[in-house]
Amino acid sequence: MPPTSLSLRHALLALAVMAVWGSNFVVIRVGLDHLPPLLFATLRFSFAFLPAALFLKKPDVPWRNLAAYGVLIGAGQFGLLFLAMKGDISPGLASLVVQTQVFFTIGLAMRLTGEKVRTFQYAALALATAGIGVIIWRTDGSATPLGLALVLGAALCWAGGNLVARQTPGANMFNYVVWASLFSIPPLLGLALVFEGWPAMVAGVREADALTWAAVVWQSVGNTMFGYAVWGWLLSRYPTATVAPMSLLVPVFGMAASAVFLHEALPGWKLAAAGLVMAGLALNTLWPGLGDMYRRYVSPNRAAGD
Repeated sequence: MPPTSLSLRHALLALAVMAVWGSNFVVIRVGLDHLPPLLFATLRFSFAFLPAALFLKKPDVPWRNLAAYGVLIGAGQFGLLFLAMKGDISPGLASLVVQTQVFFTIGLAMRLTGEKVRTFQYAALALATAGIGVIIWRTDGSATPLGLALVLGAALCWAGGNLVARQTPGANMFNYVVWASLFSIPPLLGLALVFEGWPAMVAGVREADALTWAAVVWQSVGNTMFGYAVWGWLLSRYPTATVAPMSLLVPVFGMAASAVFLHEALPGWKLAAAGLVMAGLALNTLWPGLGDMYRRYVSPNRAAGD
């Protein structure tokens, strides 16, 4: 039976992944200073695929599964996210809004299985929706309606990728992500050629400095290879309910890193919006576990006292 709580060493490892994933939104913003967004995304997945694929065996999953995941996560999630962060949403808010993928994942899963939404999930969605509403109502230019729509679209694609990945529970996640990157490259490159154009792509590469290339490498190695490999490794050793709540720290690191390194303002309304979204995510993630604890420990004790 797997342990129900993270060891100190593994908790610190999970914390490191959250710090990488959260601060990654600042790294994206740095890369976009010189590279067009779709080209940046293309380079990210190109570096994630090669040279690693030369040394890693293809996971024992159907090619169509890898292709679906690669397109959804590459062209969908990161293509839309990079487009939004070019000037339509700040890194801190992007790190927060994209976490709505939790609700999209639940919604898509229930659509496929016919499972009904539970009361606490309605409450969680209402809290998160209220937070997004505050961002729309009080935005100071750090998020435009287009930016929010693009990030919500990215969250929806992330949710679709989650469902595709769940169809192969025994796959090595590190190998899976590397090989799926092969299918992220063609659609991103095609979209870059159509919407950004070859001259802009060439100019972006020529103007890219060492910091820009460091951002590309960090996207590929730090965010993808380290982050996904460690996350998948932890999920294979602990119950999902033990590991998943750690992801609530991604927006915390994202907003903090954006404030420190990019001087993104954190007025009261933005903190309130973050609080509402985080409360919704926390309720959705933690409530089932709290209910199980209540039934396991509190309810029997009450019955014994009656």
